[in-house]
Amino acid sequence: MTDLIQTTTENGVLTIRLNRPDKKNAITLDMYRTITAALQGAAGDEAVRVILICGVPGAFSAGNDIKDFLTLAQGGLQRTEIHEFLTTVATAPKPMIAAVDGLAIGIGTTLLMHCDMAFASSRSVFRTPFIDLGLTPEAGSSLIGPRIMGDQRAFALLALGDTFDAEAAREAGIVYKVVEDDVEAVARETAERLAQKPPRAVAIARELLRGDRKDIVARIEREIEHFSERLTSDEARAAFMAFMSR
Repeated sequence: MTDLIQTTTENGVLTIRLNRPDKKNAITLDMYRTITAALQGAAGDEAVRVILICGVPGAFSAGNDIKDFLTLAQGGLQRTEIHEFLTTVATAPKPMIAAVDGLAIGIGTTLLMHCDMAFASSRSVFRTPFIDLGLTPEAGSSLIGPRIMGDQRAFALLALGDTFDAEAAREAGIVYKVVEDDVEAVARETAERLAQKPPRAVAIARELLRGDRKDIVARIEREIEHFSERLTSDEARAAFMAFMSR
């Protein structure tokens, strides 16, 4: 495992930590590959009952690494590490809990829509600047977002690009609870509580609550088609270059 992604298993909880503080946990293709491998390994590991995803102080994730996006723009997004990551997250068979502190941008926000519970510190901020970059929503968010927060709030987040503070994210259903103190400790305590429960009963309850994920996977595929096309567009190219020149 790369040092940019750290994994540990304790008390039935697999912790996946994004650890690229100098870049505010912007996720590279290698990081996506490592997270996917950890999630796929957890699926068949009886020692893992719950997955906890967290970042570093001040940054859950600043989103996708823009330099990698510029590289992807040359060949599209159809069969990349990001595609496999998204489908793996959407179909993960074990509960996922997130601890968010600080920035949750792009995939840092849409990933939370696949988590069973997410906790955020009061200083956390959530934003999906897809349209600003000439792109489109991803990770199934165009389907899940309206379901959990309603059409208008989802449009404000995913199309208008409004920034949500922690309380707005809680009201929208993106996070379960806002934590004033140690958000990771609260999320971990919750993960360990869940890990102590009968695993088959948890799995059945989760399946009933989440329903069939085929529609989510299908939407991810549709989003990727649009996203891949947009990556090679003049709009996106100009937006990326403007971003890189800041």
